Amino acid sequence: MHFDSFTVKESPDNRTTRPHILPIYATSSFAFESIDQGIGIFQNIESGHVYSRYANPTVDTVAQKIADLETHGLDMTAHAVMTSSGMSAISTLLMGVLKTGDKVLSQANLYGGTTDLLKNIFGQFGVETVFVNLRNLEDVDSAFRNDPSIKMLYCETPANPTLACVDIQALSDVAHKYGAWCAIDNTFPTPYLQQPFAFGVDFIIHSTTKFLNGHGNSTAGVVIGKDKEVMRKKVWNAMKLVGTNCSPFEAWLTYNGLKTLTLRMDRHCANALALAHFLENHPAVERVNYPGLTSHPDHVLARRQMRGFGGMLSFELKGGLEAGISCMNRIRFCTLAPTLGDTDTLILHPASMSHLSIPKEVRLANGITDGLVRVSVGIENVEDIVEDLEQAFG
Repeated sequence: MHFDSFTVKESPDNRTTRPHILPIYATSSFAFESIDQGIGIFQNIESGHVYSRYANPTVDTVAQKIADLETHGLDMTAHAVMTSSGMSAISTLLMGVLKTGDKVLSQANLYGGTTDLLKNIFGQFGVETVFVNLRNLEDVDSAFRNDPSIKMLYCETPANPTLACVDIQALSDVAHKYGAWCAIDNTFPTPYLQQPFAFGVDFIIHSTTKFLNGHGNSTAGVVIGKDKEVMRKKVWNAMKLVGTNCSPFEAWLTYNGLKTLTLRMDRHCANALALAHFLENHPAVERVNYPGLTSHPDHVLARRQMRGFGGMLSFELKGGLEAGISCMNRIRFCTLAPTLGDTDTLILHPASMSHLSIPKEVRLANGITDGLVRVSVGIENVEDIVEDLEQAFG
């Protein structure tokens, strides 16, 4: 036998013990025991895996864990599809359930990337977005009543970066009244602090990159839905065909991060509230946006639909753009980075970073001023965070 034609077949799996930690299934495809098994799996007659773009044991396990977190304590089940990022999770959901001519009703104070996606990507394929003040339920009802092509209400609460909150139950009720889907980005609170399924929504989005992973070492997203058929035939099918699937390694990193979710979120919340109180009393600060403050206009609403107020806050410096940029340049302990949800405290200037592409008049109308600073409050000693911002104000 020539050496170049010699092959070694994979030996049988002789393991007799179960792994304690979820394994990483680093395989592109899966072998069938027989052609009959392969046919059964392809026809969805029996369970199994075919190809990691379709599904992967590591990814599936983490997806279901997140779905279980979103339904914990609720009398319902949910199904999840993990994707390569939070943005791909939004894209996969919209591609799965909407078609050309459909419209999305949303808020103008969304994360800037989501706004760009809705307007500049889905807009060019004939899925238009209508922006209204979702805190005004009469405007929401009127928008649906006057435009039957609106098929989805999409919201964030608390919103990024103003931390404005909307009434999840009321919005889902209005959407369902007109036969539309209701979807929510629950990245900021995580299911530990807020469970939107309890308030009637159909779909939940997470950028698992953020608080669910919590350590800044993974990029992934997830779509969770209550309707198994819709999730399988529409959302999963879109993920499979477009190729927005999550990598097993990224899912595994998320799995490890989830183990400390409650510990981290408790500390994020405690630190954020302490920092918010400090900022509220600082002479350089015009306004603090944190739902945990009684001065926040949505404090009562947040208390009703959240168990805690999260690790995100923003504040407006009195010096405007110049003060915001100066603060960014002077921080030493905190990290200037365009992300959130890590164990480290991360700081960002939306006007020059995350919301740079949003027209200024739109930004200002939604409270995203030139002097606004967003802080993802970490789990360090809060005194270190306070001292760094104190010296950064100059």
